[in-house]
Amino acid sequence: MLPPSLEPSHDCPRCPRLAAVRETLRAELPDYWNAPVPALGDPDAWLVIVGLAPGKHGANRTGRAFTGDASGDLLFATLAKFGLAEGGEPKGVMILNAVKCLPPGNKPVPEEIHACRPFLAAQAAAMPKARVFVALGGIAHQSAVKALGGRLPKCRFAHLAEHRMPSGMLLIDSYHCSRYNQNTGRLTPEMFEAVFARAIAHGCSQPPTDAGDPEAR
Repeated sequence: MLPPSLEPSHDCPRCPRLAAVRETLRAELPDYWNAPVPALGDPDAWLVIVGLAPGKHGANRTGRAFTGDASGDLLFATLAKFGLAEGGEPKGVMILNAVKCLPPGNKPVPEEIHACRPFLAAQAAAMPKARVFVALGGIAHQSAVKALGGRLPKCRFAHLAEHRMPSGMLLIDSYHCSRYNQNTGRLTPEMFEAVFARAIAHGCSQPPTDAGDPEAR
């Protein structure tokens, strides 16, 4: 795991609205984690997955990113298919979130996304072997671009879009693997698998040493 110093405190006060939700749920659901959800995976990862935020009955319950709900079921099944997870544990992969605490309706407000971004940036910087990032959804895409030093006007979100960051790291976009996107057909298992097939293809080679300005490719 990444150093605990890179995680928010158990009672992080940065986002008053999310802290209030957390306290309410601690009373209603005392057996749930109900705290910022830490990074999950391999600190020597070459691949980093950036999600949106914990699900109420998924990571907010279990304390493990993408564990316990439909989005996690698809993510871990897909990772396992490509040899990137075994027994529910990522292999060569780190899973982060743009927002560490449960937002009401799975919709953090801009101030909350901004308040949590320093944790994302610090954790991304703490993985020197990371070469490829996968952003799950538009909010994760925006936070990842900013955390990695890119510029949003040149990095527009689209499923399977690729964006080269100033450091040479590659960011690949995917629709989020939420239950809603799965049920509506916006994201199929085949579409999701294509994202990780692309990530592996890029991960087999080192990024260029002089990437220049970030551009969608």
